[in-house]
Amino acid sequence: MEQQFEQYDLVIIGAGSGNSIVGPAFDDWKIAIVEEWVFGGTCLNRGCIPTKMFVHAADIVQTVAHAAPLGVDAHVDQVRWLDIRDRVFGRIDPIAAGGERYRVGDECPNITVHQGTGAFVGERKLRVTGRAGTTFIEGRQVVVAAGARPMVPDIPGLAEAGYHTSDDIMRIDHVPEHLVVLGGGFIACELAHVFGSFGSKVTIVQRGEQLLRAEDHDVSRAITEAFSKRFDLRLGHAADRVERRGERVFVTLRDGSIVEGTEILVATGRVPNSDVLDAEAGGLALHPDGRIVVDETGATSVPGVWALGDISSPYMLKHVANHECRTVAHNLLGPDVLRTNDYRAVPHAVFTNPQIAAVGLTEHEARAAGIDVMVAVQRYADVAYGWALEDTTSFCKLIADRATRRLVGAHIIGPHASSLIQQLVQGLRYDATIDDMARGQYYIHPALGEVVENALLQFEGV
Repeated sequence: MEQQFEQYDLVIIGAGSGNSIVGPAFDDWKIAIVEEWVFGGTCLNRGCIPTKMFVHAADIVQTVAHAAPLGVDAHVDQVRWLDIRDRVFGRIDPIAAGGERYRVGDECPNITVHQGTGAFVGERKLRVTGRAGTTFIEGRQVVVAAGARPMVPDIPGLAEAGYHTSDDIMRIDHVPEHLVVLGGGFIACELAHVFGSFGSKVTIVQRGEQLLRAEDHDVSRAITEAFSKRFDLRLGHAADRVERRGERVFVTLRDGSIVEGTEILVATGRVPNSDVLDAEAGGLALHPDGRIVVDETGATSVPGVWALGDISSPYMLKHVANHECRTVAHNLLGPDVLRTNDYRAVPHAVFTNPQIAAVGLTEHEARAAGIDVMVAVQRYADVAYGWALEDTTSFCKLIADRATRRLVGAHIIGPHASSLIQQLVQGLRYDATIDDMARGQYYIHPALGEVVENALLQFEGV
């Protein structure tokens, strides 16, 4: 007997950024939203937002711990982990639940929410398996926005010993006595800062010789040096096997040394969920890393199927997913001119301590591209607000093209890096010269923006 598929004008897989597609312009569309977990996606529930709420509390602990040079003798009496955790998720969980209630309520009569795991069984056809059973749906248009998940390496004994990922560690009931972190990327660095500040002894096991290896080399070296003063770093090592004995875990490294702790955090990267969706069964072309192939409009290899966010984008960043969402929403409505995604100036930030932000090329990438490079480095210590902070390690590094006098990359490590980078994003995106960026506007004195201003001024006469 041939399977019957319920027909929709639009099927959206994933209720993170994908949920934002549907606005008033779609009121006359029959729409299905497929979500296997909760509304809001990774960013709201187990990524960007909760981690930054934890980071803010951790930053306060670090501020107190380093107040003495400012003439302030202070100490932290107690870190109330459960209060911190419950503050975070007491705010986030109702937002996720409210998002779902809105979509299934009377305000959205044209939308059906299918709770369950979707998998392609043909072009624009899906099987959805959930607690209520199995349903089959088909969309005239389909948007794949099912995100990514933590990548868990195949280490003997890891599954048996038990481990955490960013999906669950922020909801645990106690601060680990000794947290062993596998990985040295942004998730590893942010959560090491959080739990280290709240009382955990932290050991980071990283295969590379530096943390945050994708950052500019100077930034990577700086964060590695900063972390070496706070944590036990095992760089240039990989875990060979894991064993749990009672309350302790033992991680044996390739060189035979053993790291002992109480809990393990696996933070070795993320993988797109295209395999969970059986994307190939839907005819979708994939990159070697599992990302769905899309063109500049967000269209996949199958007509009528679009993709956005971590499952397809080269940037696993929420602000990029939101941009791609707006592009796809515009294109779904069938305008005469399709909109394209703009990746000319994509910034990112790592909310660890010290904070890191960047946009554009690293110095190494710029030189490899054959650009006649000019480099300027401005230390926080050499501007007035840096004096106020007693900051001796933070800096802003700019890379410019000598021939065009345009900025090609910017990298900041230090307080408020994620905010300071924004004016450089704007200058790069709108093709301003480094001279216009330096002299064409006022910089408030003595704010931290002078770090950026003074870095730009170093290019004068060069």
